[in-house]
Amino acid sequence: MKKVGIGLIGFGTIGAGLIKIIQQEKQVELKYVADLDIATPRSVEVNKSLLTTDANRVLNDPSIDIIVELMGGIQPAKKFILDALKNKKHVVTANKALLATHGDEIFQAAKDNNVYINFEASVGGGIPIIKALRDSFRSSDITSVLGIINGTSNFILSKMSLEKQTFASALKEAQGSGYAEADASLDIDGIDSAHKIAILSSIIYRTRIDMDHIYVEGIKHITLEDIQYAEELGYVIKPLAIANRDGNRLDVRVHPALISKEHSLSSVSDVYNAIYLCGNSIGKMMFYGLGAGQMPTANAVYSDIIDISGKTWTESSVIDDYSFTSCLDIKETAENRLRYYIRFSAVDKPGVLAKISGILGRCKISITSVIQKDRKQRGAVPIIMMTHEAKEKDIYTAIREIDKLDIIKRKSVIIRVED
Repeated sequence: MKKVGIGLIGFGTIGAGLIKIIQQEKQVELKYVADLDIATPRSVEVNKSLLTTDANRVLNDPSIDIIVELMGGIQPAKKFILDALKNKKHVVTANKALLATHGDEIFQAAKDNNVYINFEASVGGGIPIIKALRDSFRSSDITSVLGIINGTSNFILSKMSLEKQTFASALKEAQGSGYAEADASLDIDGIDSAHKIAILSSIIYRTRIDMDHIYVEGIKHITLEDIQYAEELGYVIKPLAIANRDGNRLDVRVHPALISKEHSLSSVSDVYNAIYLCGNSIGKMMFYGLGAGQMPTANAVYSDIIDISGKTWTESSVIDDYSFTSCLDIKETAENRLRYYIRFSAVDKPGVLAKISGILGRCKISITSVIQKDRKQRGAVPIIMMTHEAKEKDIYTAIREIDKLDIIKRKSVIIRVED
């Protein structure tokens, strides 16, 4: 029987890893590899006759059944994928940014042309979360998702927690180890996680997620002091991506948060990822594994290829896996009711706590615990408060008023608590 023909666009780290697997397993046939740079040596040897700088040779070759896009970015990756789909070729991609921003158009094109598009490697590296959501949870009503889905941010906060490194030191180590780019903004500003939670949410809840409606907050403001105070309170700080369903509304957000040391996610450290699901039927379940790296990600791509190549397809045979069948509103973050960790930097004199507590009380915020440290930091003493559940807009109203007081020396730090 004829082997399924594969055309690869993008010969970077993951592309090289994929070719290693294809050469070892020999279940599919690599027909072409397209990249603007085909001269630089890679970690795998490829017959030079398969290399091309012209992606159209891959897209238009009738012997190619599946196009694998691993170049990343929006354009020209979007054009290449849409052209492949229009040419009745199945597509495998790891392009999370493209799917998060243009997924509805791409999925519709796949449906219109009766071809598959698989994207396991776009979220969680080697963790098979996309396939599980597609194939195993259709009858379950998943109510919430908590994910540690950016290895760089998790590495940094883990180093700060376990080795007492500063943010700057941990970031430098992540860059030196190859876990972070020289410009790490996509990771540490939460954008990468936002792309991934948009994809997960759209699959789980069958609704289009507009990136502009996702609340995104990075980890740059987290200090070693906050890590240590959280530990004293029985928590760790983790970079979370969250999606909660509340009736016909979705709460989708990305930010660092305190989670209890007893929670399963608290032990997910280094560059590891985890996706924690809660549902009416499934209860609680966590997927855990390496979220990045050449071979785990390449293995996810290869699994998608084998999944497609093992199917038999005819006209109208492709299951409509990715249609947006519901229309859920995105909940305003200001309306959330959560617990909060707040660190004030105040002068050391009588009456400070009374002034702060008075404003919090007027804003309907009650306190569960207070830690007042006697050591001064740049002329001020830290006061750490943990709140009961409160509406987020009330929290920020109160903090804006408190920060205007002459007893407050620096902007207060607010970190959400996820119980």
